[in-house]
Amino acid sequence: MTPHDPPDRKPERVLLLSADIGEGHNATARATEEALRRLWPGCETLRLDTLKVMGPGVGPLFRWIYVRNVESTPWLYDLFYNALWRQRWFADASRGFVGAWVGPLLRRRIRDHAPDVVVSTYPMATAGLDRLRRGGELAEVPVSAIVSDFCPHPFWVYPEIDLHYVMSRASLRALHRAQPDAAGAVCVPPVSGDFRPVAKETARGSAGVPVAGFQLLVACGSLSFGAVERAVDTALAEPGIDHIVVACGRNEQLRRRLLERPDPTGKLLPLGWRDDMPELTAAADLVLSNAGGATALEAMACGRTVLMFEPIAGHGRANAELMARAGLAELCHDTDELAKTLHDLSTDGQRLDRREREVLRHATSGDFTEQVSRLAHLPLHRGRRGLRAQDRFFVHAAEAAVPQQTGAILRLDGAPEGSTARDWAGHLAELIERRARQLPVLRNVLVQRRLRAPSWYTAPRIEPWQHLDHRDTDEHEASGVIREFFTSAVRTDRPPWQLMVLRTPERTLILAKLHHALGDGIAVTSTLVRLLRDDGDRGEQHAEAAKRQGKSAAGSALPTLLSSRFREVRTAARGFLSLAKAGPAPDGPLNGPSTPGRSFDSVELPMREVRAAARAHGVPRSVLLIALVAESLHRVLDEHEGTTSGQRMRVMVPRTTRTPRENATPEVFGNHTVAVSVDLPVGPMSPAERLERVTRLLQDSQRSGQPLAAGIVMSALGLLPTPLHRGIVRTIYQRRFFNAIVSAMPGSPRPPRVWGALVAGVVPILPLASGVGAAVGVISWGEMVGIGVTVDAHSGRLAERLGQRTREVLAELSSSPSGPEISRPIPEGRG
Repeated sequence: MTPHDPPDRKPERVLLLSADIGEGHNATARATEEALRRLWPGCETLRLDTLKVMGPGVGPLFRWIYVRNVESTPWLYDLFYNALWRQRWFADASRGFVGAWVGPLLRRRIRDHAPDVVVSTYPMATAGLDRLRRGGELAEVPVSAIVSDFCPHPFWVYPEIDLHYVMSRASLRALHRAQPDAAGAVCVPPVSGDFRPVAKETARGSAGVPVAGFQLLVACGSLSFGAVERAVDTALAEPGIDHIVVACGRNEQLRRRLLERPDPTGKLLPLGWRDDMPELTAAADLVLSNAGGATALEAMACGRTVLMFEPIAGHGRANAELMARAGLAELCHDTDELAKTLHDLSTDGQRLDRREREVLRHATSGDFTEQVSRLAHLPLHRGRRGLRAQDRFFVHAAEAAVPQQTGAILRLDGAPEGSTARDWAGHLAELIERRARQLPVLRNVLVQRRLRAPSWYTAPRIEPWQHLDHRDTDEHEASGVIREFFTSAVRTDRPPWQLMVLRTPERTLILAKLHHALGDGIAVTSTLVRLLRDDGDRGEQHAEAAKRQGKSAAGSALPTLLSSRFREVRTAARGFLSLAKAGPAPDGPLNGPSTPGRSFDSVELPMREVRAAARAHGVPRSVLLIALVAESLHRVLDEHEGTTSGQRMRVMVPRTTRTPRENATPEVFGNHTVAVSVDLPVGPMSPAERLERVTRLLQDSQRSGQPLAAGIVMSALGLLPTPLHRGIVRTIYQRRFFNAIVSAMPGSPRPPRVWGALVAGVVPILPLASGVGAAVGVISWGEMVGIGVTVDAHSGRLAERLGQRTREVLAELSSSPSGPEISRPIPEGRG
């Protein structure tokens, strides 16, 4: 089962991770087990003690350390707890150490149980799960944590966990203070269903305690830590308190001391370990505790007022303070405050009733069983993480006049009869709602800071209509709509991508654009197909098969990779030399100060004609298409101001570095390309001669080691401080070093269908660089080749002329005697 399965899919196995250290973590785990049994009676549930998993002797050692810290060295526990909040490096190092310890030990248990859902109620277990997630494991299993402490401290909260349930809105704010990119939600107290509002007289009869009088329950956890005896002394002195029930739990020494003390009033009732805590809690008028953990939550579930007296160190004090700020507990720092609070609440019935109603309103604001059911169908959550160097490059390259975004125009054939753009947008909204969770590229929000490296964080959900627009128009106005859509920059206060459905009487188009940092052209088309295709589930199965094949191939290639290391070093050295010798780009008419305006054109060429021309000239299709662009550039420039012998234009040609496995994996988004510079010949010569020259130049650039060297340079730049990285990127990614961008990318030999309509053609839309006036994208798609031209507005009608020339050139290069059958171009902005 995956976290994206439909809600009616029932999990067969659930793994609960708790710890035997006190009873709070186990109490939360038991409550979760109860909810699971109610939800899915046949579901197999396994509960593990994380401390046992961590190794022999770890449990007793940790329990001893915990007791000694709280009872004997609370200052040391406070020091550790405060350092988690105040020193981020210390919190990260501590959590990282525990995660590295626990994660690998959990791996085998998880593999043996093969759970459909994993739920943690213990922070060290959550650290281990976060570690596994960071390593790429558990990606298809919903992983959650139920935080029973009222104040989630940094050891509780992790960025790779799909959801943390916390106890209040104040707790949720604390969670995001501890880990801003963590996913959290509020749940009702996670306690056994036996803890519920019951009439006090009924509960007292069941528990065997006095039925009449005002009753105080002192319950400070299973170990009865803290100032229990001071609380008892203060309560005994209050005339309004008739009975003091002390739940000593496993602390027999405390119980004996209380039994041995004089009690002439008969108020005091010390109890040992009891299994009827639900009845004892419901029987009380007030519940006094000191840690804000399970005991306080159980009292809230019963609708009883909670007093927090001299909270224990660390998490106890933080829990108590947050409960008091949330209006769900009375905090008493010393005996004087406790005496006053006991007097006020025992003598003012209206105040006590009001407090009970407030607590009960919070405790019954939801259904814990229903909240547990959500844990089986959580979207995969990713915490904030830095961008790869290749992706950061395009964040730094973006300027107001040259936004860095890649896009595509999808042409649909066979749209449903009578459908409008609004109808289509509604269908796409449903797909986004259902599938965007499966596509990490669509849920990433870009965080940019001036002096720090940009990062991603995962949006908890996608609002489809924030990313979706639609327009019904005619053919003439369609050009302006397309120009406006692709000229405006995507918003970065949300996942930076946008779709538009454009309907004319003749055709249906889907326009798409994404921030370039999200991915290259392959990532864009792959994401669009996975999002929109009618047979999305089958497509994912094909992807899984391809991933397995890719993995196998990668394994078999390892010896070859190792044996060729020296050859790669030599190739890289040649590449660095080639890059150094390239020098500045020649001046050209396409270069000039960038403007915010753009003009676009697109052409679709029949694939059979492209294949025929490539076969006739004995070159790969990608080489033929780049040569076709070179010849078209020559003709446009020749018409504009003439060309001279030997004239060249330097273009950047991206080359993919993706493996077959990465191509098939939706999680592998981002830019996996390196660019090589090629000085295309644009002076006078025949098309055949130009094709031969371009073929040789592309071969030389590959043999020169430029792709490998460019990749090394790109990665090395990413190691620089952000201001320096940004400055270098803007220095090199501009007209001084190249004149245009030309990209030929693979597409899909079997186009998918969207709402029954065939995606018959795709045209890529590329961004420009600073001062660089033209970009041409080429993609093979089914029986067509789509060519998209982007030109800075200062070049006038260059985009339209360039598109027209590509048709002419293919006709001349084609071996077909009848000439190519040119399809009708998609309408574009041409002004």
